[in-house]
Amino acid sequence: MVAWLAAALYVIDLTIKIVALGVVPKNRRPSSGMAWLLLILIIPLFGFVLFLVLGRTKLEQRRHQEQAAINAMIAEQTADVPTLEAAYDGPAYVSSVATLNRTLGAKPVAPGNRIDLFPGYADSLAAMAVAIDAATSFVHVEFYISAWDDVTAPVFEALARAADRGVTVRLLFDHLGSRGIPGFEDFQKRLDTTAIEWHMMLPIQPLKGKWRRPDLRNHRKIMVVDGTVAFTGSQNLIEPGYNKPKNHKAGREWVELMARVEGPAVSALNLLFATDWYAESGVRLINEIAAPPPPRGEIEAQVIPSGPGFATENNLRAFTTLIYSAQRRLSITSPYFVPDESLLYAVTTAAQRGVDVELFVSEAGDQFMVFHAQRSYYEALLRAGVRIYFYPAPAILHSKFFTVDDDVAVLGSSNMDMRSFALNYEVSLMLLGSDAVAKVTAVEDSYRAVSHELTLDEWLNRPRRSAYIDNVMRLTAALQ
Repeated sequence: MVAWLAAALYVIDLTIKIVALGVVPKNRRPSSGMAWLLLILIIPLFGFVLFLVLGRTKLEQRRHQEQAAINAMIAEQTADVPTLEAAYDGPAYVSSVATLNRTLGAKPVAPGNRIDLFPGYADSLAAMAVAIDAATSFVHVEFYISAWDDVTAPVFEALARAADRGVTVRLLFDHLGSRGIPGFEDFQKRLDTTAIEWHMMLPIQPLKGKWRRPDLRNHRKIMVVDGTVAFTGSQNLIEPGYNKPKNHKAGREWVELMARVEGPAVSALNLLFATDWYAESGVRLINEIAAPPPPRGEIEAQVIPSGPGFATENNLRAFTTLIYSAQRRLSITSPYFVPDESLLYAVTTAAQRGVDVELFVSEAGDQFMVFHAQRSYYEALLRAGVRIYFYPAPAILHSKFFTVDDDVAVLGSSNMDMRSFALNYEVSLMLLGSDAVAKVTAVEDSYRAVSHELTLDEWLNRPRRSAYIDNVMRLTAALQ
């Protein structure tokens, strides 16, 4: 009996390994495939079950078909619109990046925008509330994490007032992203007492037939008011300590960057909301998707959508192209910098060819695995000549943006990690010209003024135990 059981287990073990060798690498990065195979070879049954649950990075076919239909509609509506204005006098590479973004599903670059930045957490919420109170037609709100608390109350109260006076208010928030916040059930009940229309994004509800890989999330942050004003960036709709007692006790607050947009680029953000609203509600928004608003400024902007609904990793392709194009200066701010090989090569190559490259990250982390995986890349970055700045603890630097020379700035919801490239729906805003870049570099300067620069000697002398954990967590980051 014992011999028979041992033989059966051996056959199962061998079968799992053989099947994994032919199944796991399909349409997957080599690093990701090797990480999964290593896990399955070490712990066959557990590893294979985990792969079946987490190994699929695509959503149901319906969402892919919807995204393809919207991409085709954008292409048809903008067929006669040039990707970039003929009067654009910036570097040639910008045209190629704009064409890449358009090919992968974005609108052409929209001239005539005004951009105001809000590096202050309370300031951005106050600006949103003011914009909502001025709404006359509709307000579209989409945030990965949403919570009605003492800090966000002015925004939600403004939304409720708008709905009461006849403005159509639509709200989207990610199911699992928001569910982890204390008071989630009460939040839903409170919404139900208002006239706000709301839906959860990518809900996990097996009893209702809604199931998918649980870590495929909608990470976008968008607010659009009347199709004329929009907000986007890194900030969630929640107080800066995420309503967690442990964060409040430690004095830990999130540092963000949001942009207020006026001008034609608003229509692209509104279309992105409409796409997600249709995916979750089944309702197509027709009247709200109108012609772009008139010019309000001098900044050229292009909205870059990305996520598992697209066949390609739009943000990763745009980011690496821009980084390889840098000639003088490259500054990156990312709370979770866990690059794949292509992005790591782009950043280190930029430094090695003489570009002044800097990276702003948090001194302390809020997510154990990602924080340590990120740290595993510091030595390679420092040896290549990248200057790394630690934003001081206990704050969490959650802003997500980068600048290339004096030509391009990109900000939005996307981290520079494999999750944001392959698993999350994200939105990025590419801004062109020295005026736009100057606004963002002012924020970088403020970060640098309070940050500590990490040296290679300091990093190499960190405890061995910490280095070991960093390397183990780097392996888990590749399980995509």
